[in-house]
Amino acid sequence: MDVTRRDLLRASSHAALLSLVPAAARAADPPAAIQFDPAQPDGVREIATLEALPGKKPLIKLSYRPPNYETPFSYFDQLWTPNDAFFVRYHLAVIPEVDAQEWRLKIGGEGATTPFELTFDQLNRDFEQVEIAAVCLCSGNRRGLFQPHVPGVQWGQGAIGNAKWKGVRLKDVLAKAGVKKEAVELRLDGADSPPLEKTPDFAKSLPLWKALDDTVLIATSMNGAPLPHWNGYPARIVVPGWTATYWMKHVISLELLTKPLDNYWMKTAYRIPQGKFPVVQRFLGQENDSNAPITEIMVNSIISNLSNGQRVKVGQQVDIRGMAWDGGYGINSVEISTDGGSSWSEANLGDDPGRFSFRPFSFRFQPKNSGKAVIVARASNKIGQTQTAELIPNPAGYHHNVMQRVTLDVGA
Repeated sequence: MDVTRRDLLRASSHAALLSLVPAAARAADPPAAIQFDPAQPDGVREIATLEALPGKKPLIKLSYRPPNYETPFSYFDQLWTPNDAFFVRYHLAVIPEVDAQEWRLKIGGEGATTPFELTFDQLNRDFEQVEIAAVCLCSGNRRGLFQPHVPGVQWGQGAIGNAKWKGVRLKDVLAKAGVKKEAVELRLDGADSPPLEKTPDFAKSLPLWKALDDTVLIATSMNGAPLPHWNGYPARIVVPGWTATYWMKHVISLELLTKPLDNYWMKTAYRIPQGKFPVVQRFLGQENDSNAPITEIMVNSIISNLSNGQRVKVGQQVDIRGMAWDGGYGINSVEISTDGGSSWSEANLGDDPGRFSFRPFSFRFQPKNSGKAVIVARASNKIGQTQTAELIPNPAGYHHNVMQRVTLDVGA
């Protein structure tokens, strides 16, 4: 008997889950506790609140239906983003609470020779288990810092997280289905669904060569624990080095296609202008003359332990810490400027957990004069890509990787 989305529901939507949580827990802290960036639009300040979804610590709520909650800035001063503080991103409002024992993963399509279906137990028992450290980054992270502002969820710094993902290689599961030579893409679909028939279902595709990459997983755990409900339980796709639009949550269907997927989420959404970004891994089958699907993450960094306006004293030792990341080529260096970019010094890089992970960096300095000290971080990767000094405009507000600046107030 086929398992449908309706069979998977134990709660009709995330609203049913929220009703189980006391109001005090859902809004435990006042909005004033949120660290807003001066570049964020006024509207964000009016709507953003700290609110705890079931199983989560208070996160910054930017929308409720669908749920879009970002991780507070303070969590990025640690290498691994806690599961209960990991950001939440959905496009559709009907989000089932999936029972792992009832979950089924269908693998088929015109490009498969032997379609089949997997239970959760079979997925974990019949294939080799592997673990990989990787940054999960919403394509629109820092969209709210674009000038001029662009439409979309007005994310600050927090639509990102770093975790150790464990599961099975996607290519091992596809091998059991048999990949025909005519196959060109893999369609991914999850258990979430739109509230209205006219709303397009959120389905994405990967180019076949990427789907067969050794690093792409069907993950069932993160940071040594089962996936949280809000991060894709019981299984999700993990595509290290690529933005999270391809990291399908609550995955229930893998379909090998013999022609490119033609839907809203591939042909209209999540696209960037041709030639503006230094993209190496391209999705050629979905490109046109003017734009292309977003794919790999751009090199970037964040100063994690300092905030604008923070006060320090002349001669005080100031520790600068942060995280750097890229699309998997590996961080080569992080440079720090304490004078707004006029001069640069190399920061110390911490241990390397893997080429797709956050890479910690640190730097110490002692301000010699009172006034403003403008701290800037600049990350570069091993293929020569470096963070930009100026924003690269694009209609959807993707790939914001401008060097971060933090201004300290230095007193006598």
